[in-house]
Amino acid sequence: MRAAEEAAFREYVATRMERLRRTAYLYCRDWHTADDLVSTTLVKLCQHWGRAQQAHSLDAYVHGILAHAWLDERRRPWRRERVVAEVPDREPLAPAGGDADVLALLASLPPGRRACVVLRFYCDLSVEQTAEILGISPGTVKSQTARGLEMLRGPAIELRQE
Repeated sequence: MRAAEEAAFREYVATRMERLRRTAYLYCRDWHTADDLVSTTLVKLCQHWGRAQQAHSLDAYVHGILAHAWLDERRRPWRRERVVAEVPDREPLAPAGGDADVLALLASLPPGRRACVVLRFYCDLSVEQTAEILGISPGTVKSQTARGLEMLRGPAIELRQE
């Protein structure tokens, strides 16, 4: 990578790092795993920086790398650390502006639906961009998003009826 390309890469990463980290946290609900996902994403982005700069939307390209990194991690459960029974000394930090109820609801979604909901509504990507990122059809994005939103709305409706 030439000096000019490296400077452009560093500038891009510096301005997007926190948003990438928060997005990764929405996927996995663990700051350590989120940091690992962002690291994996940035390594892949650095390797393909020339191609990434030519993408129609660089942010969508990077969110695609991040989504695939998370889905790959979900497919390989033996690579993750095991949860221990002991409670940590302090509570993990919630993402900036995050709501614990929303995070709990997102955690209840299957990985594919969660990816669709996060990309569509948190990252504000179109159906077509989300489909391209996840390698699925636009119809699948629409159905997974609708089913995910239905699952998210389910507990809220039950609470109102009580």
